[in-house]
Amino acid sequence: MTPGKFTYVTENKLDVLALREQLVAPNGPYAALDVVDTTGSTNADLMSAAGQGAADHTVLLAEHQNAGRGRRSRTWVSPEGTGIYLSVLVRPATVPAERLGTLGMVAGLALMHAARETAGIEASLKWPNDLLVGADRKKAAGVLSEVAPGQGAVVGVGLNVTSLPDAEPGPGGLPPGSFAEAGASNTDRTEIAASFLRAFAEFEAVWRQSDGDVARSGVLAGYRETCGTIGQRVRVEVPENPPLTGVAVDVDEDGRLLLKLDDGTPHAISAADVVHLRAD
Repeated sequence: MTPGKFTYVTENKLDVLALREQLVAPNGPYAALDVVDTTGSTNADLMSAAGQGAADHTVLLAEHQNAGRGRRSRTWVSPEGTGIYLSVLVRPATVPAERLGTLGMVAGLALMHAARETAGIEASLKWPNDLLVGADRKKAAGVLSEVAPGQGAVVGVGLNVTSLPDAEPGPGGLPPGSFAEAGASNTDRTEIAASFLRAFAEFEAVWRQSDGDVARSGVLAGYRETCGTIGQRVRVEVPENPPLTGVAVDVDEDGRLLLKLDDGTPHAISAADVVHLRAD
């Protein structure tokens, strides 16, 4: 990353020294880890760094993003001190490019680990990239995975640890939530970030060893087990197309959501906004 581009964190924030000690080689699985005070988007920064030859398993975290992004260039609200905003660059040379999109499933499982094992809360995944927490299943985290220059991908995560001020509902009216609102026993952002990154590295290593095959690596089985969308009646919204309604019956090896539409027709969805509908 370009020296002098960022203002670095110096006090009372994410503990960069602890994160490096635990996670960066030779003690951990990552090549480099930086924490910055403010930037536009950690994904955008790592995409740029990838083009300049940044190493496999480079991590960037920010205390605050002023241009955080979700899917379809939506804004991810990233106020200082309330969440975890991070991106990881991976360069899995043996994984075919068409399988890089399944890294979002890997990140989803790592988010589940952080929620359950470190924060002590119940959570589930909503296809394709949301973490829902609490009895009312509010959205506490999202994943954005992008193909990076030089055979690789940047996987970004935005996670609400404490409550967001004046946050608006997301696509489909999904209300924003946080670990704290869901009754987390631990809201230490450094510990939660480390938990996610350790789990992501572990799951990504198995996924990589399986050449990105989510079935062979066990990622698909884990995702199916934790995906609350499977079995739900849903409405699927794709830009410039009429919405589809039916039951989500499965997720396949390409990460597609498999539907049984109301007329009984099977249908596979690669990318869309999905709304969970209440049973009649």
